[in-house]
Amino acid sequence: MILANNIDDNILRDLIIYWANRAKEYSQTNQDELATEKRIIWQKLIMHHAPQKEKLRVLDIGAGPGFLAITLALAGHEVTAVDATEEMINQAKKNAIQYQVKVNFVLSDVHCLPFEDNSFDLIILRNVTWNLSNPTLAYQEWFRVLSTKGKLLNFDANWYLFLFNKDLYSQYMQDRQNTMNYGIEDHYRQTNTQEMERIAKLLPLSKEIRPEWDKKILQSIGYKNIHIENDISKIVWDKIEQINYHSTPMFLIAAEKQ
Repeated sequence: MILANNIDDNILRDLIIYWANRAKEYSQTNQDELATEKRIIWQKLIMHHAPQKEKLRVLDIGAGPGFLAITLALAGHEVTAVDATEEMINQAKKNAIQYQVKVNFVLSDVHCLPFEDNSFDLIILRNVTWNLSNPTLAYQEWFRVLSTKGKLLNFDANWYLFLFNKDLYSQYMQDRQNTMNYGIEDHYRQTNTQEMERIAKLLPLSKEIRPEWDKKILQSIGYKNIHIENDISKIVWDKIEQINYHSTPMFLIAAEKQ
């Protein structure tokens, strides 16, 4: 979960409550991922795009219960993980203990990080940027703490664009129907959908076409060698996830600080 100072206090409060309430359930999802081949899939994908160093200084932004942080720590890297929700940090610490890895967990707003310039070789984040109140400011801050030749890897999706696009809304509803047709669990029924949609309508990236929006902002800030893969869903999602989120494929943005 991520905060900034220029969003209404009530929305900040609601975001904190929403993610705090989901922390335990989200942690179980992360535990399931860590216990399966997904951990290796994500590790290989990240390292394919990461700087070529034996031991990387890694920053996991909006780390939640710690899946990516623990995955990279298990691979032998020096990992710091940041989240703004205390309940998420607490869950992440428990998961790190279970896997016997050392991760530096930090409770912080990701728009304003408590780190010196050029501190990290690799910044990773998954399903985070859509939830930011000021994504441009965040990208600038991440550029500051990224080292020269460091890489940013951002995995995300147009999660709530369907609220602003009739065609996408129809596709989203078809996804819900398909979960019933295939007799699988609808992941959206696990969440407070109404509350999250209310909040998403107030967040700036919900209505933007991404990752095109991100590419323009990254270029304006000074990121170089920007590489985009518009759909990595078949690589990182299992069949149930692919059915649940078919209309909202996950994309990858890789960018470098020179």
